[in-house]
Amino acid sequence: MNNNLFCLAVISLALSACSLNEEQKLPVGAPSGATKSIEYDARKREERVAAEAVPAGEAGHVPLSVATVQDQSGMAPSRPCCFLAYTPQDRESYEHFDENPVKLVREQPVSTFSIDVDTGSYANVRRFLNAGTLPPEDAVRVEELLNYFDYEYPVPTGRERPFSVTTSLAPAPWNADKLLLQVGLKGYEIPAERRAAANLVFLIDVSGSMQDRDKLPLLKSAFRLLTRQMKASDRVALVVYAGAAGAVLDPTPGNQQAKINAALERLEAGGSTNGAGGIRLAYDFARQGFIKGGINRIVLATDGDFNVGTTDFDALIDIVERERDGGISLTTLGFGTGNYNDELLERLADAGNGNYAYIDTLGEGRKVLVEQLSGTLQTIAKDVKIQVEFNPAAVAEYRLIGYENRMLRREDFNNDRIDAGDIGAGHTVTALYELTLNNSPARLVDPLRYGDSPSATAERSKSAIAAELANVRLRYKAPDGDTSRLIEQPVLRADIRELADLPGKQSRDLQFAAAVAAFGQKLRGGEYLDGFDYPQIATLAAGARGDDPSGYRGEFLSLVKLADTLAIAANRPGGASDAGHNATVDPQVRR
Repeated sequence: MNNNLFCLAVISLALSACSLNEEQKLPVGAPSGATKSIEYDARKREERVAAEAVPAGEAGHVPLSVATVQDQSGMAPSRPCCFLAYTPQDRESYEHFDENPVKLVREQPVSTFSIDVDTGSYANVRRFLNAGTLPPEDAVRVEELLNYFDYEYPVPTGRERPFSVTTSLAPAPWNADKLLLQVGLKGYEIPAERRAAANLVFLIDVSGSMQDRDKLPLLKSAFRLLTRQMKASDRVALVVYAGAAGAVLDPTPGNQQAKINAALERLEAGGSTNGAGGIRLAYDFARQGFIKGGINRIVLATDGDFNVGTTDFDALIDIVERERDGGISLTTLGFGTGNYNDELLERLADAGNGNYAYIDTLGEGRKVLVEQLSGTLQTIAKDVKIQVEFNPAAVAEYRLIGYENRMLRREDFNNDRIDAGDIGAGHTVTALYELTLNNSPARLVDPLRYGDSPSATAERSKSAIAAELANVRLRYKAPDGDTSRLIEQPVLRADIRELADLPGKQSRDLQFAAAVAAFGQKLRGGEYLDGFDYPQIATLAAGARGDDPSGYRGEFLSLVKLADTLAIAANRPGGASDAGHNATVDPQVRR
């Protein structure tokens, strides 16, 4: 009987919710032309139905709430979604990966990977540390820590080549018998006034999981910073999704900031999460407002907790990849804790020729959406791949630090059909290799007794190539191109310098990058650091802080010191220890 009464209450509520119509009034003070209805509060109706249907004293019934989304043009609203009240859960998702192993040059002389300009891992690591815990190992992607920072690489002198290429060589701080090879790219700058016109669709998650202060409220504050950067030639649309998806702002000139901000301000969280429905609708809007020769991009802001509709990762990525080929890119901005889906947001951004950032503070929102807006929005080179060939006459072993989920096969480098990462205006990209030379006592693997014949070794030593340690090759396409272009640059043995002997900017950049790479590796267990500890990392970083006008390097130094105080096993989620393991060699190529 009680079950029947409860079902009657639910059905009554659903029927009453479906009777909502467009005559519902805007809240007092809502601007003219703003969205007619974003969320309908059915609390009183619920209480009345519940009072009539549920006997007094009954416990265990969960109240329902109803959310509707209706566009400002007066179109029929999406069908309301009835849902149980959202209950937060502590379930964050990270893609598992193992660190790149040491490779033997005589077995695998070539290393190939896609560049990556994502920075989400760094801000997420900062969030964990500031909350008083070490991050889970899989949350730490060293390349995203490295690329969070700007480096003083040379600025390209012209646009015939969209980025400069810099290489530096010095002993590794954690093992003087090994070398660090730094490969740095710097994209050309585009002043804000010269940025191309943008067709932007803000796709915002307003589901129940977004109700926390570090989610939708922070999101709205960050997006208000972005709207201030918009120009009259830009167009901004706003799509939201919860149990259903709907448009709350039709394409609007970027200089109508009051109208855009009013639509943002009215958003409230409630409901389950049909992310796929929102993505499809956002792409519909992006296609309708497509600007030929301009920026066409969806900016997805969410905690990534998709739980209704299409929830299969591969199906979502297929949608994004199809639209990418049509010239519409996707940037993902992550928010919140507890149910955060880092894995999905990174994969969506990679598939959408976009970038992925995690917004843990309003300051981070300003960095991504104001300071680096041109880089976030405007691509200057796409499908950028790096391939390094090591000379077996000089180098015995190498290890790429980071980029584990960006590895490519050797043959992918020359295949223009293989997708790779993009570089935005002003972006810097940094990659570090740890090298062991043939005569180094730090070799992990002994040389073969019957490897090369003396005559072959002698013949190589006579060649001019013997002076080279490696050859760095890059391929990239113009933003609107289909055919890649090649850049090559040899790395010479004569380029090896002590850190202190490198030119000032190069010395600071390599030293700071080494500190960041060591920090990321230490957070992951420090397998290859030979006991290099947090205080040593802090000392290394402090010596390369430089001018630091934005304070990011100083903040990094504080995080290293904080991690040092937290480095006990009980502080790592899952109970894993911070202690490193014995280094291993795995010659298998990771895809």
